[in-house]
Amino acid sequence: MTDVNPLRADAQRNRERILAAAEDVFLERGAGASLDDIAKRAGVGIGTLYRRFPTRDSLLAATYSDRFLSFAQASRERSAQLDPASAVRAYLEELALHTSVFRGLAVLLENVLQESTPGCHATSEEGLRLLNHAQKVGVIRSDISFDDLVYVVTAISLAVEQDGSPKSRIAHLVGLFLDGICVR
Repeated sequence: MTDVNPLRADAQRNRERILAAAEDVFLERGAGASLDDIAKRAGVGIGTLYRRFPTRDSLLAATYSDRFLSFAQASRERSAQLDPASAVRAYLEELALHTSVFRGLAVLLENVLQESTPGCHATSEEGLRLLNHAQKVGVIRSDISFDDLVYVVTAISLAVEQDGSPKSRIAHLVGLFLDGICVR
């Protein structure tokens, strides 16, 4: 989402430096990394960071927005070749894989997706689109919500992160979940 009031050139440079520093620090130390460390790496004061990104979730969402945009676009393109249940499966597996880029992101996924970045919005809209379509054609139970999908992705991502399981385990765990929500 673009700002109604464009940033001054120096403010835009600070924003870009903060996002680049956040990317590096989150990759190195995980989503729980110190915001002070991010501000220092960006060469700005902590007040400048908080003026642009008032919460950790807003900074994570902005840092991850381009990845989420690409993810949502790839899901939309892929879903045209898949049956509705397989499209939901692919979406869940990919979302779980995406949450593992920054260690600790899984815990914050629900909050991050509620941020108003273009990527977060696109990811949520795509998941909702796939779920609604699968429910409309009768392959997924009607009592399942998008929030339920996010909770399951969070749980799967945390399980894989915590016990050091290979990422290939994500597909197995997503399959177990879908076995429980698919209509037979």
